Order: sequence, then structure tokens, then C-alpha cells
Amino acid sequence: QAQLVESGGGSVQAGGSLRLSCAWSAYTTCMAWFRQAPGKEREGVAAIASGGSTTYTDAVKGRFTISKDYAKNTLYLQMNSLKIEDTAAYYCAADRRWPCTLVVGSYNYWGQGTQVTVSS
Repeated sequence: QAQLVESGGGSVQAGGSLRLSCAWSAYTTCMAWFRQAPGKEREGVAAIASGGSTTYTDAVKGRFTISKDYAKNTLYLQMNSLKIEDTAAYYCAADRRWPCTLVVGSYNYWGQGTQVTVSS
């Protein structure tokens, strides 16, 4: 069973950057970042397959980058040009299914979440 531990959240002004990290304990086919703002449903942000192919939701394309470091067993989400609407709890997710998607129900393993707050 994969265990996931996120870190790197915090507060930043609009236009700033943050990098989230997610340490994983077991190999999985797909890994992804999701986010959930207060009063809203959890939504997919970015996913990466074991072969390196990536998928992004339209709202973050060109601003966020998902990547993995196998030597460190760590998943990253580099977030640049942050906007107020990016404020949410961010969750790391993983699964052994294929293909990789941004659908919440496709992932069985979840981290505890890390808060990102973007202010004006």
C-alpha cells in the first residue's frame, strides 16, 4: 500500500511561486495533484505517468509543472504565477491503474493535504 506525505504549502502573494513535494513509499503507475477549495469539490490539477507523460487541467497550463524524482521517491508540483483562485488544500494521489487521469475516483492512495494560500 502506497503512503504519501505532502509538504511545501504556505502563503504567498499573487504572482509568486511555491513548490509542493510528495514523498511516496511504493511504486505506482500514476501520480497526481488535486486541490480542494472551501465549499468546492476536489479537482484534478496535474497527473504524471510512470513513463513521464503529463496531463494538466486548463486552469494551470503554462503555470504549473508536475515532475518526479525516482532517486528521492518524491513527486513535485512547481507552481508559478500563482493566482488568488489557486488557494486551496492540495493533495497528492497515486494509483496503479492506467491510463492516468484527473478523476478523483481513479486514485486509491491519498496524502493528508497541504494548504496553499494566495493573497493580493
